[in-house]
Amino acid sequence: MSVEAVTGATGTAAILPKRGGIAGALSDLLWRRPGLLLLLMLAPPLLWLGIVYIGSLLALLAQSFFSIDEYSGLINREFTLKTYGDLLQAANVDIIVRTVTMAVLVTLASAAIAFPIAYYAARYARGTWKALFYLGVMLPLWSSYLVKVYAWKLILAKEGILTWLFAKLQLSWLLDGWLSLPIVGGNSLSVSFTGTFIVFVYVWLPFMILPIQAALERVPGNLVEASSDLGASPGQTFRNVIFPLALPGIVAGSIFTFSLTLGDYIIPQIIGTSRLFIGQAVYAQQGTAGNIPLAAAFTVVPIVIMGFYLWGAKRMGAFDAL
Repeated sequence: MSVEAVTGATGTAAILPKRGGIAGALSDLLWRRPGLLLLLMLAPPLLWLGIVYIGSLLALLAQSFFSIDEYSGLINREFTLKTYGDLLQAANVDIIVRTVTMAVLVTLASAAIAFPIAYYAARYARGTWKALFYLGVMLPLWSSYLVKVYAWKLILAKEGILTWLFAKLQLSWLLDGWLSLPIVGGNSLSVSFTGTFIVFVYVWLPFMILPIQAALERVPGNLVEASSDLGASPGQTFRNVIFPLALPGIVAGSIFTFSLTLGDYIIPQIIGTSRLFIGQAVYAQQGTAGNIPLAAAFTVVPIVIMGFYLWGAKRMGAFDAL
């Protein structure tokens, strides 16, 4: 072999001498078997996912098939469906329906608010305005979750700024009338179904805006122009071109807003009434009541719901917009 073949243009060796020892043998082995290198790199996260996450879920699922002894309060570790029978009692079904209803309402409201914001950012914002858009959306995520929730509790309180604003606008009658309604009302917004809804929408809204904005960025502008050239009205263009192409982004955002609302227990605990949500029920059953099987059965409910939800979202191409 000639010197030119061994050395590069700069005169340095293009083929390095073989390394000796264990490091050299290991290097040669990994070079010859790239699959082994990939396995070694993926082993730690796969073990973490498999043992800590999936393993804990399976253990939780197993706990849901146990029951609690009504007399001793001890867990009876025999396979039974009694706990799921308890889960179907009217009070527990009411908790599940209330939580799912809140998750659906929060998702729909977040999508309705997020779409115009995301559309403006995708179609019209450029340069500095685009940077300000990202800053405005991401800034709330940089502050503490609890700080935001307690700040909203002060805003929605009977002596809060929102009540003061209604009074200044001579609309106190409207707020009092709304709070007097059953289910959605309460003594104040800070202890009502409405207040819980408002805070949920505020906290999870960025998780809806960003996927929709990413999906709208992928909509080719020439399709909108072609729709206009063919005589379509702005409403027809939105219904037949923009919305169908942006739908995967909406579904992708709904995965976050729906699942996070479904499992959250802090917001209903701080802002809301005494009526429980699934997260609060799980916390109460495994903590105060000590009924681990029923807590596990409650936890299985959002897992099953999200399993079907993710299956439907995947079919709609939502994961491409994440």
